[in-house]
Amino acid sequence: MKTYQNKDAIETAYGLAEAAYANFGVSTGKAIKAALAVPVSVHCWQGDDVTGFEGAKGLSGGGILATGNYPGRARNGNELRQDAEFAFGLIPGKKRFNLHSFYAETGDKKPGRDELEPEHFKTWMAWSRKKKIPLDFNPSFFSHPLADEGTLSSADPKARRFWIRHGIASRRIAAAFGANQGSPAVNNIWIPDGSKDLPADRLAPRQRLKDALDEILALKLDPDTVTDAMECKLFGIGSEAYVVGSHEFYLGYAVANRAKRIKLCLDMGHFHPTETIADKISAVLLFVPGVLIHFSRGLRWDSDHAAIYSDDLREVCREIFRQQAQGRIDFALDFFDASINRIAAWTIGGRSIRKAMLEAILEPRKLLVEAENAGRRHERLALMEEYKTLPFAAVWDKLCLDAGVPVGPDWLAPVGVYEKTVLAMRK
Repeated sequence: MKTYQNKDAIETAYGLAEAAYANFGVSTGKAIKAALAVPVSVHCWQGDDVTGFEGAKGLSGGGILATGNYPGRARNGNELRQDAEFAFGLIPGKKRFNLHSFYAETGDKKPGRDELEPEHFKTWMAWSRKKKIPLDFNPSFFSHPLADEGTLSSADPKARRFWIRHGIASRRIAAAFGANQGSPAVNNIWIPDGSKDLPADRLAPRQRLKDALDEILALKLDPDTVTDAMECKLFGIGSEAYVVGSHEFYLGYAVANRAKRIKLCLDMGHFHPTETIADKISAVLLFVPGVLIHFSRGLRWDSDHAAIYSDDLREVCREIFRQQAQGRIDFALDFFDASINRIAAWTIGGRSIRKAMLEAILEPRKLLVEAENAGRRHERLALMEEYKTLPFAAVWDKLCLDAGVPVGPDWLAPVGVYEKTVLAMRK
């Protein structure tokens, strides 16, 4: 296939870009190193359309849906790990890998989700150590018969107890991940509970959710092994009128439970279609210890399209690095598109977020703040506009070259070969 880039041209263009950014007081070399050092948690569920290893044919319940039937879906842990490793080789910078609980590998045993133990993820942990890819975790409160009428907010005591046990088991598993890899695993709680039409009682489900979370988080675990996060949503399929775990609920819960150091998860697709989460970051960081951001893309609604280098994604990254808040942010991908090559979706999303990080770090923040503090708002705006046309693409190409990943669209060729030689064999 055609090669679009060559090393000499990349280095020449980079030299010109380096000088252009230096005029604004920005070191491109330092920016490249800083952008590569930020970990991004790549989500396993893009690789198999959120099917998991429990024997399900696809998603059910939970207000989420994977559409499409592109050939080559991973069917087991070995295939999923193989695909992820291949994608990692195309995405620059540090990576983590994010699992849902129903990616447990239990062999002939069929434990309930409330009976899962760290041993059911021993293969994942061995892979994590070998590849030096830290793991994150999520309890799976969907695609299960006991999720049909709610989970942690269910009015059915039996169902609610089951999901509370699952939540506790998931935290133990995440803590085992953290101990195995020497850094905390993020354990993110999202539940689909809500109502398709107008509820008569919005309070009672939220009270039950609060009580359930209190019980799940009562288990004391080493904070060096696990970090708890909670993910809100505005609406979903089957919960158009009301979602129990709203933004206000989880923000209030995290603030009221400061001692538990709960992070707030902001998903880019979980708010109004025209609402960006960028402005929320500085507001919530005043009150919560950190933020987990799910980089996704909604079209018309929370449709979980692959993240791209969009204005919204770029603004989120700019806001984080303007505040120098990257140490309090967990960066994670969260989308599932079964209509396109799944490895390409991972690659597009992973490269897009890294690109946006680099652009944000390259911003002449010192000059912007100086102008703003001096009241020269016209100068601040002018500098923001001039910055837009600096030769950023040349710096991005250099980052990819330094990271040992394909430059520009050259990653498409190996994906095409992998599709023909590996994915096409999966019948």
